[in-house]
Amino acid sequence: MYAVIETGGKQYRVEVGTELAVELLDAEPGKTVTIDRVLLVADGDAASIGQPLVDGAEVSAEVLRQTRGDKVISFKYRPKARSRVKKGHRQDLTILRISDIVFGGRSAAKSAAKAASDAKTERQRLEEAAAVQAAKDAELAAKLAAPAKAPAKAAAPKAKAAPKAAKSEAEPKTETAAAEKPAKAAAKAPAAAKPAAKPPTKKPATARAAASEADATKAAPKKSAPKRATKKDE
Repeated sequence: MYAVIETGGKQYRVEVGTELAVELLDAEPGKTVTIDRVLLVADGDAASIGQPLVDGAEVSAEVLRQTRGDKVISFKYRPKARSRVKKGHRQDLTILRISDIVFGGRSAAKSAAKAASDAKTERQRLEEAAAVQAAKDAELAAKLAAPAKAPAKAAAPKAKAAPKAAKSEAEPKTETAAAEKPAKAAAKAPAAAKPAAKPPTKKPATARAAASEADATKAAPKKSAPKRATKKDE
């Protein structure tokens, strides 16, 4: 539902909750004023047009605050008369919030409140349905997860037993290996203690003996290889 009102020589289209700035009204902030100059009221497809006012129609509004509008500059200039006049003006305004429109026994505020409550209950109903569905989904997920956890727990002890057996088999080997290491070290120790024997080298007694040996090697005849028999020799 909306209405067209007149105040301060101007017309405004208003609905419940509309905030508008009108010409200055003699009312303090926080008070409620009633505007009886209603030119038109429309509710859905039905509309009532006043001639000039709609009978039985009223609009209630709450005064929010008193304020002033933007500055307007007024400048007058008269040519060839050396006349120039400049003025500034800020209009006093009253800020209103429309609280209700009443016409033909119907109240726009009550209709809006009922629609809001219906929407709220519908939203609550949807939220409750969503919560119930979420609880069902969580319960189903828990049931499906329970069988999957059981085989995993049963297989866990077998996997843990295998490393223990491996450790028990590995322990005797480490003990025997530790016992064999000192024996091998003791066997190798005497061999390492003996110094390696070097072959004796013969040194010539004197320079003369060395010279005689060189002459003997030169005087010795060289053996020639036997000749192969040929056809001529036969």
